[in-house]
Amino acid sequence: MKNVVGLGEALWDMLPAGRQIGGAPANFAYHAGQFGHRAYAVSAVRRDELGQELISKFEEAKLNMVIPQVDYPTGTVGITLNESGIPQYEIREDVAWDNIPVSEELLALAQDTSAVCFGSLAQRSIVSRRTIQRFLEAMPDNRQTFKIFDVNLRQNYYDREVIGTSLEYCNILKLNDEELPIIVQLLGVEGCGDEEKCRCLMKKYSLDILILTQGSRGSYVFTEDETSFIETPKVEVADTVGAGDAFTGAFVGSLLNGKSVREAHITAVRVSAYVCTQHGAMPEIPESFI
Repeated sequence: MKNVVGLGEALWDMLPAGRQIGGAPANFAYHAGQFGHRAYAVSAVRRDELGQELISKFEEAKLNMVIPQVDYPTGTVGITLNESGIPQYEIREDVAWDNIPVSEELLALAQDTSAVCFGSLAQRSIVSRRTIQRFLEAMPDNRQTFKIFDVNLRQNYYDREVIGTSLEYCNILKLNDEELPIIVQLLGVEGCGDEEKCRCLMKKYSLDILILTQGSRGSYVFTEDETSFIETPKVEVADTVGAGDAFTGAFVGSLLNGKSVREAHITAVRVSAYVCTQHGAMPEIPESFI
């Protein structure tokens, strides 16, 4: 059993249908954990009702946690869905997950972590940004350890420095077709088509794997000598919240189980499509998918 960590924002998604636990890192850890790994959510909350309830929900989801209590409000995100079921976000600022502290417990976990997923949103604050970097630096430095940068651009909470530095730390990059042109423009990466741009990013930052999702069209996984493309299955969509995180968690969980990149990609697509048919970001995945 290997340790997989979602590092960053842990919060409440205030959905039209009600409150749901959220935050991309915790979603990733939950889904990777369904593949037989020890899943950790690393973040921060306040000692308040929302914070205690979030911790209780993570416990129900069988997530391990390094979630200290700090003197900032527990994070919330207002979410509305458009006619296509695509979420729109209103993210509260200066909250607990902006202030994740470094601790001996956290650094000890880093030294025994096989895969971590982090994004740009939790790095909007210098406190959490430094904590994320300290964690990544403390992890084992080998090709069997996965450091996944799931770009996850939100509003104006990113800049060239955050994106560029994160790419220097990671060996797997995940982004979508809306984020790709923003990233290549920010970083001055050239290339005509999407694949050329992705391969330029891989070369510039010495990435082992790059994942490009294209919504309803399909998804690519690039390695140095392989290109895997799979069309997105047609399903009846309940909502798309957490589908991308489920993709990443299933992909990494499968890789850690010894599956090939192509096999992991197939599993990730199936799991992501299934999550779209469910409400909320953390449904239980059928065993037949794993």
